[in-house]
Amino acid sequence: MSLFGGVIPITGITFLMFCIFTILAVGYALGRITIKGVSLGSAGVFIIALIFGCLFYDDLDAQLSGYTTNALKIVENLGLVLFVAAVGFIAGPKFFSNMKKNFTSYVLLGLVIILSGALVAVGCVFVGKLMGETDMERLSAIVSGLFAGALTSTPAFSAAKASVSSPEMEQLVSVGYGIAYIFGVIGVVLFVQLMPKILKVNMDEERAKLVAKESAAASEKSGGKLIQLDDYGIAPFAIAALIGIFIGMVKIPLSSQGLNGTTFSLTTTGGCLLASLAFGHFGKIGKVNVMPPAPTLKVFRELGLVLFLAGAGISGGARFVQEFKIDYFIYGVIMTTLPMIIGFIFAKYILKINVLNTLGSITGGMTSTPALGTLIHVAGTEDVAAAYAATYPIALVAVVFASQFIIILF
Repeated sequence: MSLFGGVIPITGITFLMFCIFTILAVGYALGRITIKGVSLGSAGVFIIALIFGCLFYDDLDAQLSGYTTNALKIVENLGLVLFVAAVGFIAGPKFFSNMKKNFTSYVLLGLVIILSGALVAVGCVFVGKLMGETDMERLSAIVSGLFAGALTSTPAFSAAKASVSSPEMEQLVSVGYGIAYIFGVIGVVLFVQLMPKILKVNMDEERAKLVAKESAAASEKSGGKLIQLDDYGIAPFAIAALIGIFIGMVKIPLSSQGLNGTTFSLTTTGGCLLASLAFGHFGKIGKVNVMPPAPTLKVFRELGLVLFLAGAGISGGARFVQEFKIDYFIYGVIMTTLPMIIGFIFAKYILKINVLNTLGSITGGMTSTPALGTLIHVAGTEDVAAAYAATYPIALVAVVFASQFIIILF
């Protein structure tokens, strides 16, 4: 492929970079469009990446000699590491005190969200049966994929694929995941913007309450002049990410077959979140500062988010047209929407959690990386990241088990 009439040839990795940065530029422009106070924000990048994948994936694959899937996984995973580690550092100073006071609430909310989604998924299997579906193994494989996609959970997706009986069933899990993933991203992003408007929440008051509460819980860890590894905090960030990647590689067997059977792991996402939370909480190791400056964390958080959305969107777009079925898409929409509504009502009216922490917990319970980025912009404070980080681990574990339960049940 070439630009400007063949004057500038563009191939391979250069073409991929050209595509990624074009998607980011156009996606941000789309995300800026606001209708009645609601916008896609960073999720605009996902929409443009999705459209690009639908239209130009084959061209990209030709330029990358068939290695497009691997190249996009690198972009997607690099984005996840940057985003999740930045969130962990930001939430770390207040996370453990917040978790200590609200542990039961966060655990309950995470379980309620995942259980609601799982029950909806089981209900969809029965609906499919009533509509004439006779192959229950096939239907349960697709629905388990829809469930993982509706909650944008890669670990649940992997666990579901490992639980089915054949490569054909694995492909059906992938089909369901690809169909539901699209709304799984966009639905939560819109939810965290629409709910405050529907309830006419005074965001200034909620922000003030949250900031005051979290500031009171935070503790300073200065202890004299500290040694800086570098001016921008990139070195401690990299160390935390490296430790997190190793943590994410640890696999825990869930069957009698050991590591050859179904396993559970925190994955790179969970590992990096855990490591960066610890780094952010302690702030230093001896006399060495391991807390990157706030501007670095904000840049890494946003850059990581949009790289993740670009990589995931292109991959999703490539499969979306050939796999799309309206009934499966509707199932996915319900699996995304209903757990959020139930979780919001449960958190606000039963657990009595304030609105911003409720929304932060829902993004964690839905394991939604993009929605947290949107919520931070909507809330005007990064303190909501603590609620996300508190609910995310229990949701991560629960969604993995639930995705396998759907298959085992039928």
